[in-house]
Amino acid sequence: MSGLRLAYYGDDFSGSADVMEVLAQAGVPTRLYLDPPAEVEPGLGAVGVAGVSRSLPTDELDGVLRPVFGRLKALGPRLVHYKVCSTFDSSPAVGSIGRAIDIGAEVVGGPCVPLVVGAPALGRYVAFGNLFARSGQDSPVYRLDRHPTMSRHPVTPMHEADLRLVLSEQTDRPVEWVDGAVLDSGRTPSVSAGVATPALTLGVRPEGTPIVLFDTAGEHHLAPVGRAVWDVANQSGPVFAAGSSGLEYALAAHWREAGALPPPPAFAAGPAERIVVVSGSCSPVTARQIERATANGFAPVAVPPGGWMGDRPDGVGDVLAETFAHLDAGRSVIVHAALGPDDPRAAVVRRAGVTDTGPRLGRYLGAVLDEVLARGVRRVCVAGGDTSGFVARELGVTAFEFVAPIAPGSPLCRMHAPGRPADGAEVCFKGGQVGKIDFMQLVRDGRKQM
Repeated sequence: MSGLRLAYYGDDFSGSADVMEVLAQAGVPTRLYLDPPAEVEPGLGAVGVAGVSRSLPTDELDGVLRPVFGRLKALGPRLVHYKVCSTFDSSPAVGSIGRAIDIGAEVVGGPCVPLVVGAPALGRYVAFGNLFARSGQDSPVYRLDRHPTMSRHPVTPMHEADLRLVLSEQTDRPVEWVDGAVLDSGRTPSVSAGVATPALTLGVRPEGTPIVLFDTAGEHHLAPVGRAVWDVANQSGPVFAAGSSGLEYALAAHWREAGALPPPPAFAAGPAERIVVVSGSCSPVTARQIERATANGFAPVAVPPGGWMGDRPDGVGDVLAETFAHLDAGRSVIVHAALGPDDPRAAVVRRAGVTDTGPRLGRYLGAVLDEVLARGVRRVCVAGGDTSGFVARELGVTAFEFVAPIAPGSPLCRMHAPGRPADGAEVCFKGGQVGKIDFMQLVRDGRKQM
């Protein structure tokens, strides 16, 4: 199989790198850009655009997504994928996945919109249309509305686990459901006509192509889901699809089963002497990872909220002075804006009524990393999906390539930033819920999570 199989837009940076990791490790050469490329580089099987739509007001999505989807479609892929966070966090007012699907279906077309959210490798499962997720990869599995982090997300708290009901608040498009029992039966569900078998449609069915949600309760569901999606793409492409990197896991499982993939290449990274982590995450998972790293020799540097809540970064100098002192002493550093949702600094931000935390904090942390990279640090980590995209923009990054796996969903990547300190340096973007407790040490050591 040759040519461009897939083009995708990620609604945050950490998730965009996640898709690149899945495809690259499957033997599909992939490049991740900040803006859609004008043409496909020779040899690529997939291209992605790392975006920030997850944190945007819904009324801004049309102006951002419509031109991007049009440019991705023009590259000629079989599938155009709107990649969302595997915890599906969105709302009618912020980062509406339903509205993004409406835009993509209008621009790209197709007889239906396949929706694959469960990604078992990441601890995400969809059963009977409901989403379940771990809180970090060493935690129990929670129903989404009882998840200790996502049910308390500061911007888009998730109070419903049934993805059909979540979408019914964000789009009038019908939502149909492919039951795991159909996948277990060995019969490939037919979705090419836009109707899943069996299907459940919530509400009054309006005109328009339906969303087809697939159960993905385990690894055994991936290949049949991938086969169903690829069949409709081959028959009716280009087709617009949505979901987490579970879609790419499913496609790769099908392609591998069909003998349409080369042997997977070997990827590895060695240790770095020192790294710098910047964290805008309020997740308790990230907080535990920071605490473990600190206990193992990383130097913590706390960012006061007053330094970044303004329109322009302020107070970077004090943080840099402390950071450089630790680096000169040979220590890795973690610059953090919060240690979990109950950090008093998070309460200060809430009381101040600051809602656009992603761009403000991202610019601040990006300014810190720009100076760190200029001092010769060549491996860094960014924790927090909502801030990562703004950090990358601040660093002048134009594209990323996969270097090596660290934890599922957060690979080590190489940055392309012509003329800037970040050019050629390695970065790991980490979503709040990703990774086990020793994640920061793994990034420093260049080791894959076991």
